[in-house]
Order: sequence, then C-alpha cells, then structure tokens
Amino acid sequence: MRIIAGSARGRRLFSVPKAMMVRPISGRIKQSLFDILRPYVTGSYFLDLFAGTGAVGLEALSRGAQKVCFVERDPRCVAVIEKNLVHFGWAEQCRVLRGDVLGALSWIGHRSGITAFDVAFLGPPYRDEENRPLTYAHRTLLNLAGAGMLSAAAVVVVQHHQKEEPGSAPGLERFRQERYGDSRVTFYKKSPAPGPRP
Repeated sequence: MRIIAGSARGRRLFSVPKAMMVRPISGRIKQSLFDILRPYVTGSYFLDLFAGTGAVGLEALSRGAQKVCFVERDPRCVAVIEKNLVHFGWAEQCRVLRGDVLGALSWIGHRSGITAFDVAFLGPPYRDEENRPLTYAHRTLLNLAGAGMLSAAAVVVVQHHQKEEPGSAPGLERFRQERYGDSRVTFYKKSPAPGPRP
C-alpha cells in the first residue's frame, strides 16, 4: 500500500501480515473517497474507526489533516499504525487508541483529548474469522451519533458491504453513496440545527 496524494505521495506503508483478517481499503476506493472529501480534510480533526492498518487516517494526514485519532482493537494493527506514524514523522499530531468501538464511544474524546471531529471514517469488517457476515455499520453509526463528539459541520463516512445498509442516525443526514464492486461508501453530514420558532 502507498500514500496516494499529498505531502507523502507515493511513499509505501508498513502493513500487517496477509494471514491476518484485515481488509485494507483498495486504492480505487481510497482515491474516490478523498476526491469527495477534499473540501473537508485540510486542517481537520479526523477520526479513523476500525482503523486496521491506518491507511485512511494516514492518507488524511498526507492531505493536510491537522490531527488524526486512530481507533483499533487488534494490538498488532495498533503497532503497525504507530510504526507508520514514526516512519512518516506524524506521531506528534496523532492519537492511536486501542479499544472496542461497538459500545459507547465517549471514551474516545476523553482519551484522545479531541472533543469534536470534523471527519469520521468507519470501516468495520465485513466478515469474521469463520467467514460469517458481520453487521457493524449501523450500530457503530448510531454510537458515533450519540457520542457528542462531532463538530457542527462534520462529515461521516461509512464503508460497508453492499448487502448491509448503514441506515440513519439522529442528527445525521445521508447525502451521497458510491458503489465499488461489493462495497458501498455512504456519506453523512450533520443535520442543521432547528431554527427558532416564529
């Protein structure tokens, strides 16, 4: 895997062994994702949930994100993310948190020191180690929406299997969905606050 664009364009990333059940984002999806996110990434506080190898958050850093918080459960993936951050010289502007994101997420704000994220990317696994389908997208989207850690103009992106619908969540509006083979990428933005009654 390589960084596609930005200050580290073309540089190779350290990755995890192929035997691990980690589904890295494809170059095609990553390119399209960041073409769409271009107006939002520069200067942003970026959240990478189910970070895996950290490829999405690392791409955001290369493209000008101010801070990135990576959240991943597997300690082997956490070690690879930390190795990449040191390799690229980005460790000071990042937080790498090991933890489960299938429950309440308010702990992320406390442990990262970031109270409001401008962009959040959710890349849950499609299948478990026994190749059974997983359905984490909607659950995690609801947890994120309820955690109170999105900025007023935040954008949330969910990559999911075509057979799984991430659905809706309070305070978020879906505004776009892209299709890539058996994957879908669905985009949400914060709903406008209700105005005063006349």
